[in-house]
This record gives sequence, structure tokens and C-alpha cells, in this order.
Amino acid sequence: MHLSKINIYPVKSLSGISLKFSSVEERGLQFDRRWMLVDEKNHFLTQREFPQMARFDIDLKNEGLNITFDRDNLTIPFQTDSEKTANVKIFSSRVKAKYYEDEVNDWFSENLQTRCRLVLMTKESKRLVNPIYAIRKFKDTVSFADGYPFLLIGENSLADLNGKLEKPLPMNRFRPNFVISGSEAFAEDFWKKIKIGETIFHVVKPCARCVITTINQEAGEKDGKEPLKTLANYRTKNGKVLFGRYLIAEKEGEIIKVGDKVEILETAKSARTS
Repeated sequence: MHLSKINIYPVKSLSGISLKFSSVEERGLQFDRRWMLVDEKNHFLTQREFPQMARFDIDLKNEGLNITFDRDNLTIPFQTDSEKTANVKIFSSRVKAKYYEDEVNDWFSENLQTRCRLVLMTKESKRLVNPIYAIRKFKDTVSFADGYPFLLIGENSLADLNGKLEKPLPMNRFRPNFVISGSEAFAEDFWKKIKIGETIFHVVKPCARCVITTINQEAGEKDGKEPLKTLANYRTKNGKVLFGRYLIAEKEGEIIKVGDKVEILETAKSARTS
């Protein structure tokens, strides 16, 4: 088995970037979901409410994030000079973040057609993962991702799903960080500990899928009821549709690369469904 793809999503719910290599950090891959858009009440925005967020394309440049919407372009420095901070809300978490300057916020507000602000998760911000699934209880942290630092999906798991759909879907509907080649369909359900390159990851829980999987990531609009309708027929547990696995790294600092060998260090006797 090998790592066939590495993806990051610098601004939560905007488009992703495929990389040849990346650095493993405690909160996730470097630059992954360190930025987020919030409304005027400092609540996070996602494609759930604004599908058109998928149409904001991102590139990593030396000077920062280069973001394009249609033909409109903006470069955002990795750090903001603004001293304004706020406790922003993401699900049940409240996290201290820094605002970007008004010109950045106005650009997003105009293109998204709703008043919003871009915020940065600083190095001092601490957002804990659910302690039930933490490897280091009350110490493991996560970025602005939904709940855990890394998401993994096997290529053949998607192939299995696509074999049941009238219209096959691309992997970007599921927004994983790691895509694995060479594993059997849904083999990841049984993994407890794996090694990618030189980094050990704990496979802590399944990912419950939401309406974002039904959004065409190129068009930025909802595209029917799939894949949730089909997944619900054979990938449902306790009322949740499951697809993909969340990971926590045993330590940070390693570089992982496309093509790295994937080794299974520990498995479960039955599929992990919670």
C-alpha cells in the first residue's frame, strides 16, 4: 500500500490543494485549515450554507495564499498585521483567532455575497479534539477541521461506492488529507495504528458524512442526493453515514510524501464504527 495523494484545505470549506509532500504538525498538515471565514456573529461558514465556497481556488505562494474567484484574485499573507482578535465558534468549540484587515474581509464578502471575515488560527490557539478519542487526553489539538487533524480514505473504498452509483464521483467530494492505494475497499475500517513513511498515526474514529458530499466541487452547487442516498444503504451506523477515517499523529515534525509506503501496525477484530 502507498500514499497516492496528499491534500490540504488552507481556508476551511474552500477548495483544496494537492501536494507532493507535506509536513506533519500536531493540528494537521502544514497550512491545512488554519484559516476560516466567519459571519458577523463569529460563527464559522461552510459549504453547507454556501456551496459556492467550493469555487474559491487556492494556491500556495511564497508570499501567502493566492485565492481566485472567477477572475477576481487576492493574495493573503500567511500572517495578519491586524491586532483584532475574537473567540470564533466552530461547532461546540470556541477558539481565539485573529481577524484579517478590512480589505480582505470586503473581498470575501463581495464575492460570497454575505458579510464575513477571514480569521487565522494562531500558534497560541488551542482547540482540543474530543477527549474520548484523544491519544493524549486533553493535549491533542486540531485546526479548524471538523474535529480531528487528518482524514484518510482508500482509493478502493471510493471505487466500491462508485460501483453502486449511476454517476461516479471524484474523491474531492470527501475532502480527505490522505488517499491510499493498494488497500481493499473499506480496509481502513479495521485499522487502529498505521505508519505512513516514517510517521505513526492512530486511527481514532470514522468520519460521519454531511451534505457537503452532495456538492459539485467544480460548480459550487448541490448536485442531487448522492452519494448520501447510496451510502445510507450500506454505510450507516447509529443514524450516521460513515465514509473515511480520522487520524491523530503520534508525533509531529516528519515529512510525508506521495509514494510513501503505508504499513498496518495494529488492527481491530471488527470494524470500528464509533
